[in-house]
Amino acid sequence: MKLNLRVKRKKRIPPRTPEKLLAPNKQGECWSMDFMSGSSCNQRRFRTFNVINDFNCEALGIDIAVSLPAGKVTRYLGNLAEYDGYPLTIRVDNGPEFTGKTFID
Repeated sequence: MKLNLRVKRKKRIPPRTPEKLLAPNKQGECWSMDFMSGSSCNQRRFRTFNVINDFNCEALGIDIAVSLPAGKVTRYLGNLAEYDGYPLTIRVDNGPEFTGKTFID
């Protein structure tokens, strides 16, 4: 029947060159952020958003909620920045939480 079907190809992510992690020289120069998940004793799932200052490994803040959308995360980061000042760099992993349009903007 010779139907013209479009062949979908996989999107290729360009290869990344890993950079060496350098230790920050002063307070507030670099923050690291990541999500963790857990469950309570009644099997209720929750997530935590952790922000750590890399200079002295101090936890700047931990936000705990059942749902952490990008808007709530950015508001939380804004509140931390008002208290501690804005960092020069932010380290995150390549998880889907940090690749969304709301977070990048």
